[in-house]
Amino acid sequence: MLNHIILTVAVLVGINGLLALLLVVAERFFANYGECNITINEERELRVSGGSSLLVALKTDKIFLPSACGGRGTCAYCKCKITEGGGPVLPTEESLLSQDEIADGLRLACQVKVKSDLAIRLPEELFQIQEFKARVAGLEDLTYDIKLVKLHLVDPTDIQFTPGQYVQLQNKPYAKVKESVSRAYSIASSATETKTIDLMIRLVPEGLVTTWVHHHLKQDEEVVFTGPMGDFRLHEGDGEIIMIAGGSGMAPMVSILDELARKKSQRKITFFFGAVSKKDLFYVDEMKQFQEKIPNFTFVPALSQPDPEDNWKGETGLITIPVENHIKKIDTAKSQAYLCGSPGMINACIKVLSSHGITKERIFFDPFA
Repeated sequence: MLNHIILTVAVLVGINGLLALLLVVAERFFANYGECNITINEERELRVSGGSSLLVALKTDKIFLPSACGGRGTCAYCKCKITEGGGPVLPTEESLLSQDEIADGLRLACQVKVKSDLAIRLPEELFQIQEFKARVAGLEDLTYDIKLVKLHLVDPTDIQFTPGQYVQLQNKPYAKVKESVSRAYSIASSATETKTIDLMIRLVPEGLVTTWVHHHLKQDEEVVFTGPMGDFRLHEGDGEIIMIAGGSGMAPMVSILDELARKKSQRKITFFFGAVSKKDLFYVDEMKQFQEKIPNFTFVPALSQPDPEDNWKGETGLITIPVENHIKKIDTAKSQAYLCGSPGMINACIKVLSSHGITKERIFFDPFA
């Protein structure tokens, strides 16, 4: 009986696999959409070969939409308004678009396939995003799984960005990886440094770009990235700034802290940084330097599982614990919160912040998709 069930399951799995393969083959060899026109903002026309995603089609004309996930349909950064064509909203889009956005014609460019003529609207600022060629000017291990990558710009030779923004770095084929994809990484350097940028890249298991960076990228190698992108940035205000980050989420915070130091900010700033153990902690000396430059800045590292040999005397537990202990003691009426890290960390922190009077209009975050 058991053998019969196993055989039946195996047959069904095989049939499903065969059907999926046939669909891919049919799409590849039999679906011919010909040449399609994409009208942009009623004034610019792009003619492309049908069949690719709208995100990829726009890229052929050097129009780079933000896509923190590299077109995998998980970040929802590549939203754009389609006024004509596009077909029905796909199931892969529904969970990432609100009903109001769907009613207004917003779609995910990475999920919309160009099968016929389209008319779209894009914000003018997207046309400022460029493709850059750069040379690897430095590689440094910040921890066992986070690497600092310093890129010297080659063409164009200068970049203007707002602290908090990110770029999309593109890998080269390596080992068994034959494709080039791009992933988003926040800029960790000062906005006054226009000829170089720093990125903090954490090694993700089976991550195509992070594996390339950690195991294959070499000093002086030429790389390609697009940017700057994103609207994560410092906002005006006079209340306390609460920063929360973990891992490579340190990157945009460093750039924002540099901006605060340059502005000689007098605002109270508390930066909570979560790590597992001491080996995951980095940029401690840099934080001490910021404490010397910014009068009311305090850095609060917290270890969730410190090793016995760490001899840790600081905050312990999940990062939400020191955050909640802190905001219980302050007036949050004008406080702002800036978060960067995993979606799980961000969601947990937003829950704590909201429960103590920091409204969503004053919570700004950059999630890793």
